[in-house]
Amino acid sequence: MSVTLERSRGTERGTGQAGPSGALRRSADWARRAPLLPALIFTIVVTQLPFVATLVISFMNWNAYYPDERGFAGVSNYARVLTDVNMRDSIVTTVILTATVVIVSLALGMGIALLLDRKFRGRGVVRTMMITPFLIVPVAAALLWKHALFNPEYGLLNGVLTWIWGLFGSGNPPQPDWISQAPLISIEAALIWQWTPFMMLILLAGLQSRPLDVIEAARIDGASSWQIFRYMTFPHLRQYLELGGLLGAIYIVQNFDYVFTITSGGLGTANLPYTIYQTFYQAHDYGRASAAGVVVVIGTIIIATLALRTVSTLFREETAR
Repeated sequence: MSVTLERSRGTERGTGQAGPSGALRRSADWARRAPLLPALIFTIVVTQLPFVATLVISFMNWNAYYPDERGFAGVSNYARVLTDVNMRDSIVTTVILTATVVIVSLALGMGIALLLDRKFRGRGVVRTMMITPFLIVPVAAALLWKHALFNPEYGLLNGVLTWIWGLFGSGNPPQPDWISQAPLISIEAALIWQWTPFMMLILLAGLQSRPLDVIEAARIDGASSWQIFRYMTFPHLRQYLELGGLLGAIYIVQNFDYVFTITSGGLGTANLPYTIYQTFYQAHDYGRASAAGVVVVIGTIIIATLALRTVSTLFREETAR
């Protein structure tokens, strides 16, 4: 009986001591979090409130040309987005544009990363020069491709073609109008040029995290360079390839600059962001444009979720090492 009383008293004393210490711990936690509250509030005001407003407008019948007909429209705007022919074409164009740019950029980025992973004189300078296209403002890069490269009269591509034709051909050299004859490929080429350095950086980081002792042991055992790449390097780069593809897809899905600058959405190159721009600023159909924007955001969130899972997996593996 006395032992039980002693235990209960000890428990009461422990509880009495835990109360103030718990309060102090909570106050210390709040003291650490308090400096982050202004940044959190600012982020919510800048990012979440506009999205909530867009979500509300997407359920409204709101066209600036018909102000008297404004009201609640339910899901009719979403139905129009998913059934409209132009919207469906822009979705297909967005998928084709994104997939082509991501796949080709990854392939070229891997090739360049494998070359830059080797030791040679001036490697640091070459690496810096290779990432330069990714640092250029997208509108400036699009103008560069449109006028300095694709222009049929004074563009660099036709100039090189004329020079090659003068060496090996006869007669008048062909002077194709690249944008008119291959509009979507022109946009894809410009985007690939800018996004290949991004993929190269991610894959180069993956290459430099390889266990070199294992690779050296495989080389001593007689494995060829192709076998080392196929069975060791490529499996190691799988998650880095996924990360580059997912991050690239997030940004390229939202691409507007190149489509607007190079083709102005014509010739079948209008993707979802450009179609939303047309719906909002030219048709002034705010409800349908907001619904299309919400659809794009949902798709981007799905891709971003996959990207975050890939990043978490990479961090866990690095921590395990």
